[in-house]
Amino acid sequence: MTGEFAFLSAIRSYLPDKILTNEELAHDFGGWSAAQIHSKLGIGSRRVVSTNECSSDLGVRATQKLFDDGVVRPSEIDFLLFCTQSPDYILPTTACLIQDRLGLSTTCGALDFNLGCSGFIYGLSLAKGLIESQIAHTVLLITAETYSKFLSPGDQSTRTVFGDGASATVVVGREREATGIGPFVFGTDGKGGEDIMVKIGGARYPGSFLDTPLHMNGPEVLNFTLREIPVCLHSLYKKADLQQDDIDFFVFHQANKFILELLRKKLKISAEKYCVNLELTGNTVSSTIPIALESSINSGVVGCGSLIALVGFGVGYSWGAVIVKLEDWR
Repeated sequence: MTGEFAFLSAIRSYLPDKILTNEELAHDFGGWSAAQIHSKLGIGSRRVVSTNECSSDLGVRATQKLFDDGVVRPSEIDFLLFCTQSPDYILPTTACLIQDRLGLSTTCGALDFNLGCSGFIYGLSLAKGLIESQIAHTVLLITAETYSKFLSPGDQSTRTVFGDGASATVVVGREREATGIGPFVFGTDGKGGEDIMVKIGGARYPGSFLDTPLHMNGPEVLNFTLREIPVCLHSLYKKADLQQDDIDFFVFHQANKFILELLRKKLKISAEKYCVNLELTGNTVSSTIPIALESSINSGVVGCGSLIALVGFGVGYSWGAVIVKLEDWR
């Protein structure tokens, strides 16, 4: 494994079967109409898990698509990264359970990491580090979230936005002259931690998260996003020695259409080079970027040779961005 660089090889996504429509939500709340929800958020419907369905179930099904399509064999995966904020259990590590369910080798490394909307960017950086430090050759990065379990039935601001979903991404090492992933920039501001929080259920406040569902301070989250993400993106250009016009396509965390459009206009990115992919999924947290990227590739908007900027931001506050060049896509 001498001289290998990390490349994004394939993405497959999975959404649960149950559909929650705008019409159902409009009936529940009586505030916004279905058309108003769609106009403001860009979301027509979202998928939600059943009572007994967990994040590992979604991640396993997304990965099975990779196996079924012949992209990679279980025996070829030598490290599993699982990004979730809704693990199956407090312990053991959900990645260990997924390793067994997928039939991966017992010599495969496996770990969970708890990040939300920036999680895919962080996961790519971990995969790149494992490959380019010669610890691994083929890394499976799974993102899976079931935020619907954390939402109050009466909270219009969160139930209209969030959906459940998963992605499975293969990152591989190639003997090339340059990497296909990077550079990265990151940011953290824990002062904003309480603005998107499930307060009950951990060691500090034991109990059931059902007693205190997810809280989101929408105005503050919007202020944070508009303040930090333009700075983040320009730092990425400088680090990569690129201009904005050099980027073929932009895939931001798919928070909602309102936020995405404010960012696009502030950054002066043309609509043709900018991804909005919320219609049938809603905000799937760490899975929004890989789901949107897979959709963009499948539709032919981007392809091999494309230079793509990926930008994640949200709960934490945590944010990050990376340049990805597509090659050898499967």
